[in-house]
This record gives sequence, C-alpha cells and structure tokens, in this order.
Amino acid sequence: MTHHCGFGGIIRGAAGLALATALSACTLIGGGPGLRPAPRAMAPAPVPAPAEPSIASRAVEAHFTKVQADLLARGLLRNDGGGVDTPYGPREIADNFIRIALYDEYVSEGGRLTAREVPSRLRRWEKPVRIGLRFGPSVPPERQEQDRATVAAYAARLARQSGLSIQVNDQSPNYWVYVVSEDERPAMGDQWAALFPGLDPRELDSATGMGLSTFCMVLAISDGNSPVYSGALAVIRSELPDLLRLSCFHEELAQGLGLANDYPRARPSIFNDDEEFATLTSMDEILLKLLYDRRLKPGMREAEVRPMLGPIVAGLVGGGS
Repeated sequence: MTHHCGFGGIIRGAAGLALATALSACTLIGGGPGLRPAPRAMAPAPVPAPAEPSIASRAVEAHFTKVQADLLARGLLRNDGGGVDTPYGPREIADNFIRIALYDEYVSEGGRLTAREVPSRLRRWEKPVRIGLRFGPSVPPERQEQDRATVAAYAARLARQSGLSIQVNDQSPNYWVYVVSEDERPAMGDQWAALFPGLDPRELDSATGMGLSTFCMVLAISDGNSPVYSGALAVIRSELPDLLRLSCFHEELAQGLGLANDYPRARPSIFNDDEEFATLTSMDEILLKLLYDRRLKPGMREAEVRPMLGPIVAGLVGGGS
C-alpha cells in the first residue's frame, strides 16, 4: 500500500472516518522494476532536536489520537489475528496472494505517481534483512526502548514465517526504520538521499512531506531492473498513539518484504485499507510463507504463479477452510 503503507507498492487507508478524512496507514514506494542502487552502509547524522514540539506536531498528535479512538469505537484495529467470523480457504489465500504480491497500487504517469492498480512481478529479498532503527529527538528514551523491543519481537516472527533471516542490526542495516515527528521529518531528505543514492525525487518528497492522510510509509528498493530487493526505508510518525504505531510497524515491515499491494477483499488481513486489523493475521502469515516459498522465483508474473499455488497452498493449510 502506498498511503496506508505504500507508494508504487503500498498504501493503507481508512476511508469514511467521522473525521471526514480519507486516511492511509502505510506506504510502500518503489516496489516495481527499474529502481535504485543499493543503500550505503552508513550511520546517518543525528536529527536536529526542536526546542519543543511545534503547534503542527501537537496538532498531528491530537489528530491521530482521535483517529485511533474513532477506529476502536467502530470495532476496528483488531489484533486477534482473525477468528470464526473471518473464514478463508485455499481459494481465498491464492486470490489474495496474487493481488497483494503481484500487483501495484501506484503507477508513474506523466512524472506523477497515480493511484491505479497494475499487474507487476513477484518481488522479495534474497539476502538477510538487517533492520536499523533511528529515532528523532522527539522520541523519549523509554519510548525508543519499547519500539526496539516491539520491532525485535516482530522481526523474529516475520523470520519464522518467511524463512528469511530478519533481525534488528544497527551495525550494517539495509532496512532503515525512522521514527520521526512532523518537525523532524521534512529535514531528513539529505540523509535519506545519501542512504539511497539515485532515489527518485518524487519518492523522497513523499517521505519527507507525508500528508495527514498518511500514517506511515515504506519504500522498497532494488538494483536496476531487478525484482530482488536490496534495501528499504520505512517512515513512522512519532506522534502516533500506541495501537496505530504498532499497526504501522506491522504493516510497513511486512509490506517492505514484498507484499506490496492492498486488496479490499483480503480478510482477515492488514493488506487492505479498511483498518479492521492492526496486526499481522493468520492469513497474512500464510501469504508470507507463499512469498518466500523457494518454488516461486523473483520476477514471476501471475500467469506463471497462479498454476503453482494450488499444491503449495494445499501443503500449507491441508486443503481445508
């Protein structure tokens, strides 16, 4: 998802809120072919500290506190992984995988990124993922420790489901996660451009200038025309309250592994825009297993993948619902 969790690959939105704002939770940009060089293994300079949160940052915090309260009042942002009210079987798993892993939400038209679903290729990592967490001065030390613990536990879960090595590693990250405020984010452009040389200015602008309709975002990056990811940049608003913050970590980190699109019929899943689920579900775990099944190869398209899914899915769920 691009504005829930993605651009050119990822977005998550919550439409129809009482706040009369079409919201997105996450964004993945740069999920398609023809992307940038690999990131440099460098430690960015500290983010300058604001004297105190600006009026804009305090307004952002108040806004998303109201958003979370509204979603919870409507029975959304579930973290139960799905239950008897969300049945699914092999057909739903296969269809959801095709639409989430092999389609993009955004297309480049006339120098602009346009929200329009288009077919794409299977994309994923083929080397260990090393997550580097960076915090703006707006994030107090105790909150940083909580976020680190959350991301480390979730990385271990993603590793179990995908079979990929995924861990928090601040020494040589290739998956950067920045938790920064409305005051800090606009000044991050030079750091992010240095981490990812050749990053499309449109994508950089989308990260530094996130509108209020975007909760958080992720840009997944590959070398040249390769379908294999070499780096990623996730941006999380530090003003988010606890559950929306957790939701952003869950969706952005998972989408940056290659589940780049949002599909409205996917349920139970975080890979749609309805905000019903805040955290990774039982079906999402199956989608991760499929994405990293060695019988599927990076670069495959729907016509190649779909005939293979029946036996693979049956092996995962036993052919039942």
